[in-house]
Amino acid sequence: MASWVSVVVGLVLLVLGAELIVRFGARLARRLGIPPILVGLTVVSIGTSAPELAVGIGAARSGEGSLALGNIAGTNLVNILLILGLSAAIRAIPMALQTLRLDLPVMGAVALLVLVFAVDGVMTRVEGGVLVGVAIGYTIVLVRWARRESARVVAEFESAYRVDPRPGGAGQVVLIALMLVIGLVIVVLGADWLVIGAVDLAASFGVSSALIGLTIVAIGTSAPELATAVLSTLRGDRDIAIGNLIGSSTYNLTLILGVTLLAAPIVLDPALVLVDLPVMIAATLACGAVMLSGRKLTRLEGAGMMVAYLVYLGYLLVART
Repeated sequence: MASWVSVVVGLVLLVLGAELIVRFGARLARRLGIPPILVGLTVVSIGTSAPELAVGIGAARSGEGSLALGNIAGTNLVNILLILGLSAAIRAIPMALQTLRLDLPVMGAVALLVLVFAVDGVMTRVEGGVLVGVAIGYTIVLVRWARRESARVVAEFESAYRVDPRPGGAGQVVLIALMLVIGLVIVVLGADWLVIGAVDLAASFGVSSALIGLTIVAIGTSAPELATAVLSTLRGDRDIAIGNLIGSSTYNLTLILGVTLLAAPIVLDPALVLVDLPVMIAATLACGAVMLSGRKLTRLEGAGMMVAYLVYLGYLLVART
């Protein structure tokens, strides 16, 4: 019972902290003059990945590297199959974002690179540095691609991330920065609770920490992306919904995993390398092929993606427990 309490409290703190980071990070970025479309594609995408970063660093430093990578792989599968599929099932998603021509190939290529790094069962700080370098390069290119977006897409982001035109002065900026720091502290505390509880749960059930990371932790830490995607879809801001999901998944594999490895090298559960990473890659490539070929993610395709995730989840629960 104590383990479950720790996991639940950790997840609640992670979601709360991520919400503060996204909300006030976006406000601070706008106050600093960053265009709304870049706020949405970078600041918000990285902010919604804050739980994965905090959990990854905590797990890696505790010697639970498989929990860290399992969380990232599991979260990306939740993002790509479950959340994106749910968004499309609610309302078909047209391929309007110019940057998806960059995001999808980069996400697929980086997923393959991560598998290459992981195939020997160990991921090192050097490999983490490479992934962080890829994240920096990706962001630079993303900034340039965002400038090519259509007026309609730019207007959508302007509406979602507009800043209060009334001057707030330095005091308001300080308050926004303080709330951002509070969000970061809450996320770190939540990660500590979650990692401790997840490791205890794995031991009590006699399963690997990777399995806990792929299921309970991954689904829980995906809550910010789920909330953003569903609300954006219901409001009709579909470009924001899909941009956040794909951007967050790409940053998970580059910046988040890279910084985690810089904190501590990780030793991997063989099942992650043989099963879960290939499944994540297959889902990424299949999603990219569907979206880029049809220029639209239909409601039927979205429902199919959700079913695919449920089948994978069923496999985890039956074959790995």
